Amino acid sequence: MQRKRTIEKKQTDSDQNNSSKTNSSDKPSGQNANPVSQEGLCSRVLSVGKYLLLCIIIPPFLNYASLQREGLLLQPEGGQLIDVGLGQKMYLTCKGTGQPLVVLDAPTGMSSDVWFQIQDDLSQLTKVCTYDRVGLGFSKRTLQNETTGVERVWRESTTGRMVDDLHRLIKEAKLPKPFILVGSELGALNGRFYSHIHDWEVSDLVLIDPIPEDIFLEDVWQQYWYKELVPYLQTLQFSAASGLSRLLLIAGWMQPPITGENISEDLIRRQKYLLSNPAHQSSSVDEHFFLNESVSQVREIATYKPLSSRTSVSVITGDYYDALLPAHLNLAVEKFQEQLLAQTYPSAKQIKIPGADRKMIYKKPYEVSKHLMKLVKQKKPKQESQ
Repeated sequence: MQRKRTIEKKQTDSDQNNSSKTNSSDKPSGQNANPVSQEGLCSRVLSVGKYLLLCIIIPPFLNYASLQREGLLLQPEGGQLIDVGLGQKMYLTCKGTGQPLVVLDAPTGMSSDVWFQIQDDLSQLTKVCTYDRVGLGFSKRTLQNETTGVERVWRESTTGRMVDDLHRLIKEAKLPKPFILVGSELGALNGRFYSHIHDWEVSDLVLIDPIPEDIFLEDVWQQYWYKELVPYLQTLQFSAASGLSRLLLIAGWMQPPITGENISEDLIRRQKYLLSNPAHQSSSVDEHFFLNESVSQVREIATYKPLSSRTSVSVITGDYYDALLPAHLNLAVEKFQEQLLAQTYPSAKQIKIPGADRKMIYKKPYEVSKHLMKLVKQKKPKQESQ
């Protein structure tokens, strides 16, 4: 009996020893598994990091390289880059021959391409010039340290500075005067400022959907402009800088503003180039952001120096400012436009194009051309018309 107990005790001790050996052998194995899993996790994180880094670096790099090539290939036919001083170069495109000269100034933040159809129509009768404001399209923005003298009075991307640029452009290009000046939105503000300052150079002023100064006194308009529109444009600027806009255009998820059957392939490519160009988008943001300052400049100059009676004024509007905006914003613009005309240009000829809004110059170009061609024919010298 005692011998049996001794044997059982030995078996128990043997089992305990085997168990401790097993545990001791398992313990190192567990310790080795943990570093292996950590190494795998680090490897995966590094791989993901590499791909993210490539996604961040490659699109803007490829976009920049493409912009350098496209900037030379896509310039409008017949245009020229003119040095207007202060380190600035402005892109001017003229078509047609004869007088009176017609100068077209684009809407806020847009290049001269928006006039493509109207310029073609008018060039059948006379010489028509479009230009890109500094920083937009194919014009070159000045360097800050090259701005000297009186130009410091006006901030970049405001009407006062743009009018000074346009005056130097007309002088350097030796364009004939007087001319018909046509402006849309911000271009209309520039046209008003120019006509008040250089009244002997402008025979006729045509304002297309002019932005009334007092509209920025309305809280609802300021809320829309600075809380909705400007942030949206800043998003487009970031998208262009990151190369995302080019990817979206390639995928067909972003479309250029000017589309249609009669749009040339070159014009479509230029629009895509500008949507992908952070410099153009930055200037567009600036023009919108400083528009309140621009309207203040125009208000002051109109008070200080009324328009000469020699300059005729025509105003072209549609049924609303922007078909995509809420009704109360369109009504606000209409109300202040009427006040502007009654107070500043009471004798202006008013033309309304049914079903049109501020995009009429490229959505309904023939309707706009019709009225401008009529004005040109009235102004043409008799010997030319014969």
